Amino acid sequence: MTAPADFNASVIEEFRANHGQVGGGFAGAPLLLLHTLGARSGAPRINPMMYMADEGRYLVFASKAGSDRNPDWYHNLLAHPDARIEVGDETRSVRAVELRGAERDSAFAEQARRYPGFAGYQRKTERIIPVVALVPADGDAASDSRSGRTPS
Repeated sequence: MTAPADFNASVIEEFRANHGQVGGGFAGAPLLLLHTLGARSGAPRINPMMYMADEGRYLVFASKAGSDRNPDWYHNLLAHPDARIEVGDETRSVRAVELRGAERDSAFAEQARRYPGFAGYQRKTERIIPVVALVPADGDAASDSRSGRTPS
């Protein structure tokens, strides 16, 4: 069995080599790389994840495959909501905002409709899987090739 860190590293490498496209379980799915800072350590972290585009926002789902615990990246965003994402070849600054109530329920239901595995994840756990909107920072232009520089 592949360790999660090794799996993530291979997905990140494939994502970057193929302009945001990967195969395997993510083939054909919208995927981004989420850059966070560790909630306690402050160390940089990168997690590949599926997202759902929503009127300029990127919705991500803290499913952790139906675990009874939220994923570390979720706790990282609560502690440090300003983050970055890679989508395709672009890097953007974002702010994380957790969706609540009917807005959360509607977004999760749509993701579960598109990708039934998410409905299965919810059935596996008693916790309500959080949905987080990654909202592009005001005035953030897409950065070039993950360099962190804004094009001139």
